[in-house]
Amino acid sequence: MIDMKKLTVSSSPQIHSADSTAKIMWTVVLSLIPAGIWGVYAFGMTALVVILVSIAAAVGSEALLSLIDKKMTVGDGSAVLTGLLVGYNMPPQIPLYIPAIASVFAIVVVKWSFGGLGANWMNPALAGRVFVFFSWTGPMTKWLLPSVRGVDAVTGPTPLGSLKSAYFATSLNVSGPIEFLQSEGLPVTYKDLFLGNIPGSIGEISALLLLLGGLFLLMRKIITWHVPVVYMGSFAVLIWVFGGLRMGTGFFSGDILFHLLSGGLVLGALFMATDMATTPLTEKGNIIFGLGCGFLTFLIRIYGSLPEAVSLSIIVMNMFVPVIDRYTKIKKFGSADVREVRGE
Repeated sequence: MIDMKKLTVSSSPQIHSADSTAKIMWTVVLSLIPAGIWGVYAFGMTALVVILVSIAAAVGSEALLSLIDKKMTVGDGSAVLTGLLVGYNMPPQIPLYIPAIASVFAIVVVKWSFGGLGANWMNPALAGRVFVFFSWTGPMTKWLLPSVRGVDAVTGPTPLGSLKSAYFATSLNVSGPIEFLQSEGLPVTYKDLFLGNIPGSIGEISALLLLLGGLFLLMRKIITWHVPVVYMGSFAVLIWVFGGLRMGTGFFSGDILFHLLSGGLVLGALFMATDMATTPLTEKGNIIFGLGCGFLTFLIRIYGSLPEAVSLSIIVMNMFVPVIDRYTKIKKFGSADVREVRGE
């Protein structure tokens, strides 16, 4: 007689890896350091203070809740990573209580109230950023020009912020976003966007260093290509086809490179949309997730009232992850054999 217990399919994960949670988290932190160094170089020591306050608030909240739960989790690096990402999503001159509140909200409300690491349904750092953005919109939309442009502590709009005003202009006599920005007194080039010589959040401005960090994670197999490539690829196609309409240049004339390198798209696609706890389990699911993120980012950035849309797009798609998993889940190996043994 066959022992049916031996045929019971256990729950996932069933594939073991040498990478621990702590190793993965600290590897992601390491991959983000170059972009943070550039942010501090571009904006000065105030940017470093913002990052350190964000990390301290996240780690402090994690330590306090760990003591209450009697399970210390500070050493796994997840709180440090959350605080680091919160700091990277802040303007460099932001009042320090704002990133502190964002980190506390990320850890206490988003992470621990749902059960801790791996149980949260949306990315904690993004949730913290969105919370303070709508609570303190003024300080969260005030930007510094990088010191590498030869100015010191001068505020100015981000490229996307300036471009948003162009979308509502009655007439435009420009061929694209770069020409418009230059006509508005913000001499931005594609090289500036790629290297990080633009106003913006501390850790999002250097597309080059973020791409190198993402490539490092891909090589270490911490993330896969599905979400970032599909996210940025679908967004790029939509921008190319429809993005030119808001500039008055017609279909198939959108400036792909400008929109890919502007705002928090690279940071979000590589380091936050790939969060293991809040993305689908299957490759097919990740492709659907990336398509959704790309579509929502395009829709909000081009036709919405906000100049940036990455944070909201990823959070909205986080809500759909359970549904995506339900319809893309892989059939459990051995389940058919069990039914045959039972004579069903």
